[in-house]
Amino acid sequence: MVTVRVLYGDTGKAAESAKVSLGFSGLLRGVTRDEFTDRNGDAHFDAEPGTGKVFVKGKKVHEGYLSGKVIVYI
Repeated sequence: MVTVRVLYGDTGKAAESAKVSLGFSGLLRGVTRDEFTDRNGDAHFDAEPGTGKVFVKGKKVHEGYLSGKVIVYI
């Protein structure tokens, strides 16, 4: 499982209801379906860890190894 926590860069507060998706590198991995952040700014994905990208509202905000909890700022 991979959890993405989305925070606003200017305030540090959680971004609620933000659309998040993950794009994994490698054969047959692809892009996850969209998930929306909860009141804590967390979006949960039932995905195996791996190298990829985090997209929030369609914009790439992080690239690297995705595992456990990934915190991103928008």
